[in-house]
Amino acid sequence: MNTWRSEIELEQACALIAGTQALTGRATLPLRETGGLLLAEDIYAPIDQPPFDRSPLDGYALRAEDTTGAGQDTPVFLRVVDKLYAGDVPGRAVESGQAVRIMTGAMLPPRADCVIRQEDTDLGEQTVAIYRQLKHHQNFCFRGEDFRAGSLLLPTGTKLTAATLGVLASAGVTHITARPKAKVALLTTGDELFDAQPGVSLPPGKIYSSNLDMLYARLTELGYRPVYTAQTGDDPNAAADAIRAGLESADLMITTGGVSVGEKDIFHEVMPLLGAERIFHRVKIKPGTPAMFSRVGGKPVLSLSGNPFAAAATFELLARPLLAAISGDHSLLPLKAQAVMAMPYNKETPTRRFVRGRLENGGVTLQGGHSSGQLRSLVGCNCLVEILPGTSALKGDCVAVYII
Repeated sequence: MNTWRSEIELEQACALIAGTQALTGRATLPLRETGGLLLAEDIYAPIDQPPFDRSPLDGYALRAEDTTGAGQDTPVFLRVVDKLYAGDVPGRAVESGQAVRIMTGAMLPPRADCVIRQEDTDLGEQTVAIYRQLKHHQNFCFRGEDFRAGSLLLPTGTKLTAATLGVLASAGVTHITARPKAKVALLTTGDELFDAQPGVSLPPGKIYSSNLDMLYARLTELGYRPVYTAQTGDDPNAAADAIRAGLESADLMITTGGVSVGEKDIFHEVMPLLGAERIFHRVKIKPGTPAMFSRVGGKPVLSLSGNPFAAAATFELLARPLLAAISGDHSLLPLKAQAVMAMPYNKETPTRRFVRGRLENGGVTLQGGHSSGQLRSLVGCNCLVEILPGTSALKGDCVAVYII
């Protein structure tokens, strides 16, 4: 049975969205194809890293006891018996009175227990003068100091980033099992929308379509490249057909337009045509109050206002939690922080409002132009500033911001 919730708080809407079932399944993929995915298994180190004792710098490998008393005016002289580069295998051990010329990353020869940097020597080739006394294991990288064979490298659920993939690559891991990334579909609606075409003028009464490109780009920034995009007018049947088509290949759909209460706000007809389970409609925020959340064939459909800034703002506040829920990736949730108003917002608002801001060094300035239809003032915006109901915000007030 449908339980249709209306006029709810943002936190209630996010809680309902968070109930979206996360995608199941897993796939074993080459390491380089897993960036941005979540690990679906624990990964244990197959080797020690580094796999041998090695030099952290260019210099000479030697025995600390042979540097006793060494200084600028009292050098110690050692015989150079070998030279090692990174990738070489030592051919001999270091004995008393000997040194081996060594480069950064090279395997340390047996019995060498420290490395003197070349700047503290005379760079001798046959015999080297040592101008500094060293301690046992000084300038010495131990085998396994990064991780030991058999240790847990990364637990299940870790997001695969450049850093984590670098760790796996350093362990010789070539394939990993990861959770799938959600496939996203995008739909914009509205008879007023016109796709820009070279050499074709904008018809009277029309506006150029911007939401599709804007949300496509934002999804791409978050690591999601939509698998389906479409634009329709205000025909409920055409919109319903587009949603059906999109959900054939996608795990969720985001739409803009048609969710308010005007004569051409068609989603009140579209969702019954689809036999949708309607979860909520209207959230107590501005912009984007008419946001609607439904399930079609068990797949989530988040429908946002068609006003460009309203679509952008509610994407951050509602679509990101949806992506986080369906993928199980909590790093996608919007980050909330506190900031100090560097300028006032003088307009008292009866509804919880989010306005464009720029956060720098703990202070937030407002971007001009707060109308839902204005996009230019979104350029340079890196946060949404929350203005609580019945309040304005004075310079110096502490406010909540949502990082974009």
